[in-house]
Amino acid sequence: MRFGFYPRLACNGMRKNKQMYAPYLLTFALMVMMQYIILFLCGSDVVRSLRGGTTVCQTMLLGVYVMAVFSAIFLFYTNSFLIRRRKMEFGLYNVLGMNKGNLAKLLFWENLIMLAVSLILGLLLGILFSKLAELILVNIIAEKVSFSFSISPKSLYQTAGIFGCITVLLYLRSLLQIRRTSAVNLMKSESLGEKPPRANWLLGVLGLLVLVLAYYLAVSIESPLAALMWFFVAVIMVIVATYLIMIAGSVMFCRILQKRKKYYYHPAHFVSVSSMLFRMKRNGAGLASVCILATMVLVTCSSTSSLYFGVESTLRNLYAREYNFDAYSYNGEAFQDSWREDLSGQMYAFLEENGMTAENVLDYRSYNLTGLYTEGGLLETDHEKVDAVTQTTLAGVVNVELVPLADFNRGMGTDYSLAPGQALLYRFRTGRDYPAVEFPGGNRIHVVGEVKECLSHSGFTEMICPTIVLIVPDWEVLTERISAVLNEENISMGCDWMFCFDISGEEEQQAAEKVTQLGEKLHEFLYSREDGPQNCGLSLSIRSEEREGYYALNGGLFFLGMLLSLVFILGAVLIIYYKQISEGFEDCDRFEIMQKVGMTKREIRRSINSQLLTVFFLPLVFAGLHLCFAFPFISKMLTLFGLHNIPLLAGITLITYLVFGLCYTLVYKITSNAYYRIVSQ
Repeated sequence: MRFGFYPRLACNGMRKNKQMYAPYLLTFALMVMMQYIILFLCGSDVVRSLRGGTTVCQTMLLGVYVMAVFSAIFLFYTNSFLIRRRKMEFGLYNVLGMNKGNLAKLLFWENLIMLAVSLILGLLLGILFSKLAELILVNIIAEKVSFSFSISPKSLYQTAGIFGCITVLLYLRSLLQIRRTSAVNLMKSESLGEKPPRANWLLGVLGLLVLVLAYYLAVSIESPLAALMWFFVAVIMVIVATYLIMIAGSVMFCRILQKRKKYYYHPAHFVSVSSMLFRMKRNGAGLASVCILATMVLVTCSSTSSLYFGVESTLRNLYAREYNFDAYSYNGEAFQDSWREDLSGQMYAFLEENGMTAENVLDYRSYNLTGLYTEGGLLETDHEKVDAVTQTTLAGVVNVELVPLADFNRGMGTDYSLAPGQALLYRFRTGRDYPAVEFPGGNRIHVVGEVKECLSHSGFTEMICPTIVLIVPDWEVLTERISAVLNEENISMGCDWMFCFDISGEEEQQAAEKVTQLGEKLHEFLYSREDGPQNCGLSLSIRSEEREGYYALNGGLFFLGMLLSLVFILGAVLIIYYKQISEGFEDCDRFEIMQKVGMTKREIRRSINSQLLTVFFLPLVFAGLHLCFAFPFISKMLTLFGLHNIPLLAGITLITYLVFGLCYTLVYKITSNAYYRIVSQ
């Protein structure tokens, strides 16, 4: 054969099937574009130069792997639609004299042309929009940067390499399918129906059991760390269960409809139900794929959006005031009143000298240690026992903070009174009851009440295990007794004095510089005193300075989440489109026969609407159900990032679901019109 025969034949085949190939090539190119943009941002000097830029680049690196894996899975799935559509054409070539080797050459040129077109278009779009993406990312993390256009050769090579490997795998899979199928079967590929899966009820029940178990995991796990450990297991279980339920359920559902004579033998329902019976397993698999992609969009959008829009809430949890001094000692010695009053007096004097006034002052002490809470109320602090549990489930491990009653009343404006041996309880990330707590050495205190608010979350917001705060009247005596026992056992504990405040009378930047100078002076003063706690340190946290870092991390996650959500949406749209188009070609002959025996255009439209309404809302409803049960999982994992604003997360999740539902309806409406145009010709 003359050189150029196979490339021309491949181009002609794709041109004649442009209704199938055009969306595939466009989506392929968009995935190339997304991959290049993410790689470009990973190596961007502009992004790395920002405060928190290293964190952003590491976040983008995670997106590189996610994008590559999803692209491979999705292109394999959608490519199967193309091969199924072309099998009849390949069978005709085989009958006319082409052997499997000739078909292999044809497939090679088709895949090469698709790769070349997708890479050229995708990389051009990636280069064009890469700087825009960089500017959007910089704007999201609240930074400013000058515009300078650049191209990353390394990102070009890496993107081409990733999609080149995917194309090779696609070619080998297509080649294997063609070699295993005879010419006769290739010719009849579109007219062959599907046999229902064996043990249909067993598959459905198995899928339901797996789904119930995944839901139980989602609602029963309390520890954020345990939620993070089990999340991906639950995700795999939900994916498997969704496919099993929808494949088995679609078969059972069609059979139930078929047995309802009044429903089945109706012009609007007969063709739709028989069409679904014709492709039972494929119909269920397609719906399951759309459902999984919809769930991925909803989870990704809601979680990353909540992290970004909840940055200020997170900062307020982590930093009680704008300026937060923390004096800490690891040997458990209590901070003496005279020493603290002297140190705080120096703070007030320094602020007054610099024309600043402290406001909303928060001044309190705390004593903290971590242990294993037993059923009898004993707090086991042995390191080996605690570490053994920490490395597995964290069950029973709790962080305990002791706060003086006087400090709590002063900070919260309350007037609680307690007797020695009694305590008020505040719980954080735990619903467990703690009627009494016995510390090492037999120091037992009884909980006589519970408070709903605490002085600050800054000391335990980042703890991965649950925290309880015990507000006690005899703090000095109790902590000295506990420290004496723990020192003998060589177990470390922490004693903190928090002094937090806002200021007035200065601009934010100038005030931050002066308070930093104050921190340096206090640090020198701390080590010059002989009457203060031994091995003591001092740290200063300024909320406005920490804000940039949190916006960098959460902004990077938000940007990556939106990019990946866009890719998942494109995937769902393409699956819906191919599902409608391929089914339209398969149903065309049946509708043609029905029109010859008197079926009108109006009845065709009613039959199509019946089929859509039968299965249309199923993926959306299932995705909403998955999202509802995933909500406890998501909320617990986001606490590891410092987000505890559950109403914000719930509101954003609901808005995300409603917006996605609207887009989903619009896409299905457009694709159903394409289906109608095919079957009504």
